[in-house]
Amino acid sequence: MNLEELIKENILLREENNKLKKQIENYFTSRKSYYEKNKDYVKEKAKESLKKLAIENPDKLRQYRRTAYLNQKEKKKLKELESKNIDNK
Repeated sequence: MNLEELIKENILLREENNKLKKQIENYFTSRKSYYEKNKDYVKEKAKESLKKLAIENPDKLRQYRRTAYLNQKEKKKLKELESKNIDNK
């Protein structure tokens, strides 16, 4: 490949990259606006699904809550370590 071909390819890839960035941005803004408009509906559906899960499979619900607890615990540890590292510097 010579230099001109590389430059053309680079330009094409940049254009494609910009196009994909715009598509991703549109996707996320539409999802965000949907949630903002239907926040109450989404929360209500989540509560219903949790109630249904508690009835059908309480072990699975217990597992979800345990994982959430462990994730919170891990985040708290990381936050404490970061604050200690910042204080030590």
